[in-house]
Amino acid sequence: MLRLLQLELQKLLLNKTSKVLIFISFILPFFVILLSSLKINVFGFFTLELGELGVFNFPIIWHLTTFFSSQFKFFFAIVVVSMIGNEYSNKTLKQNLIDGLSKKEFILSKFYTIVFFSFVSTILIGLISLCIGLYYSSYNEFGIIIQEINFLLAYFVKLVGFFSLCLFLGMLVKRSAFALAFLFVLYIVEWIVFWGSYEILGNTESAFKVKRFMPLEAMYKLIDQPFQRVAMTKFPEKAELVYDYAVHWQEIVIVLGWTALFIFLSYSLLKKRDL
Repeated sequence: MLRLLQLELQKLLLNKTSKVLIFISFILPFFVILLSSLKINVFGFFTLELGELGVFNFPIIWHLTTFFSSQFKFFFAIVVVSMIGNEYSNKTLKQNLIDGLSKKEFILSKFYTIVFFSFVSTILIGLISLCIGLYYSSYNEFGIIIQEINFLLAYFVKLVGFFSLCLFLGMLVKRSAFALAFLFVLYIVEWIVFWGSYEILGNTESAFKVKRFMPLEAMYKLIDQPFQRVAMTKFPEKAELVYDYAVHWQEIVIVLGWTALFIFLSYSLLKKRDL
């Protein structure tokens, strides 16, 4: 495993574009720190400081930081599809196979790289969240601090699933730009499935339940938007704001299932393809 990971990391670090995108993908989450220190002057009457509003209290901070950080995943997604596009355009894929790397090892090297960067990103977000929480949170009891740390697991699974999808699309079309465009096509397909389900089942709730089994929706539902939850802390009497924001094991299983399928399909494509 380490040999394959080292091989892939060496390729990425020799590519200037990949190095820049990787650097950006790791730097952008630090903007959460800037968000915590943001002060908004409201028409000169008073200054609104987000860090003092309680939104960075434990355990809600795990939800907040993982949601916002997951929005930056597209930068490393470009790296993932570029990994495949460069292999074909530079003919390094064929050379690697000639040098003794099996097709299975080739796909595994990409997958190990995805898992590695997802893990590093998760650790980084975890440390950022912990530091911000310890500074701003009114609750510092150990039990409260770790109460919703499972959002970090959801964040890790979400990144691995999304990048595995990008890997599959890169293998499918061989071109970075087209692979990213297919993400938008898949987004449209999922909404077509939703409306088709609505026509058959007759209500939106059932249609959304069907849509939640689709890959992009399943990844999104791992970490729901935290805005309603923040509003709930400020207006607890508003019953209409209540919603299920928790991380559920079945949602993790669905994304892991899609991840395994994308890796298998990537390997199947490479195995059948004439290089």
